[in-house]
Amino acid sequence: MTALAPTLQAFFTDRLIRQRRVSSHTVAAYRDTFKLLLGFAERRTGATPTRLDIADLDAPLIGEFLDHLQRDRGNSVGTRNARLAAVHSLFRYAATVHPEHAATIQRVLAIPPKRGDQPVITYLTDTEAEALLAAPDQRTWTGRRDHALLALAIQTGLRVGELIALTRTDVHLGRAAHVGCRGKGRKHRITPLTGEVQRTLQAWLAENPGQPADPLFLSRRGGPLSSDAVTQRLATHTATAARYCPTLAGKTVTPHVLRHTAAMRLLHAGVDTTVIALWLGHEKVSTTQIYVHADLALKEQALARTTPLNTQAGRYQPPDRLLAFLEAL
Repeated sequence: MTALAPTLQAFFTDRLIRQRRVSSHTVAAYRDTFKLLLGFAERRTGATPTRLDIADLDAPLIGEFLDHLQRDRGNSVGTRNARLAAVHSLFRYAATVHPEHAATIQRVLAIPPKRGDQPVITYLTDTEAEALLAAPDQRTWTGRRDHALLALAIQTGLRVGELIALTRTDVHLGRAAHVGCRGKGRKHRITPLTGEVQRTLQAWLAENPGQPADPLFLSRRGGPLSSDAVTQRLATHTATAARYCPTLAGKTVTPHVLRHTAAMRLLHAGVDTTVIALWLGHEKVSTTQIYVHADLALKEQALARTTPLNTQAGRYQPPDRLLAFLEAL
């Protein structure tokens, strides 16, 4: 066995799990990265993963792997950079235990992340959110579960991993109702609940009694829902809601879109971005600025404040129906 295999194993067991105590989601993301990388290296070199050495994963091969992710697998720039961050983390660890490979390690660590366009975020309007919440058939157990999950997601903005990890004891009803979760970086946070969402969860818990540590949102088999299951259920309900709300047909609605929706609702209500950052569990307030960039209404308000003197604020309105007809051609 070469130096790479024990180094990779120690990286997961010692560095990530024991020292840094990263979440299971981080472990899974790093695991998937190295499964892809080792498979790619095996096809390039002909050596099985256990026979690969650190020197085999040099900068040219890592660069080819990153290009393969975008070109052949269709990954985004963000996914490419996330895979590169995992590789960098491994090689920084390898530098402390295998200084004899310092030259190879330094060249890999010198690979920069790729810059990409920052797309405008997608979120649901109030009408679209109402249509989505009405889509699950609440005459069925699955429909009531999905309705409760969607209502909680849209109001709190929890990540999909945080939603499916919730247990019954994480929900606190009654006075100062809130839900507690452990987010990225093992940070704990609590998010208040509206009266409507509180009543929805109260009915759901009453219908499904269980132990405090049981998952809040159960699958048919009694275990927690997977993120793939949530995504699939959301796609199904979005298709149903699109029949009554046509604007949903042009949107790809993912669990993260529900998170964006919660943030935009807070922004439209006049909540400061620093509070929104705390609400969503953002480590940096600057991350929350993407919602300001996406809000056309806020930009129009800013434009209205800069209207020159002796002019009327607001959008231009044609003075006559005939002119309006001509301008619409």
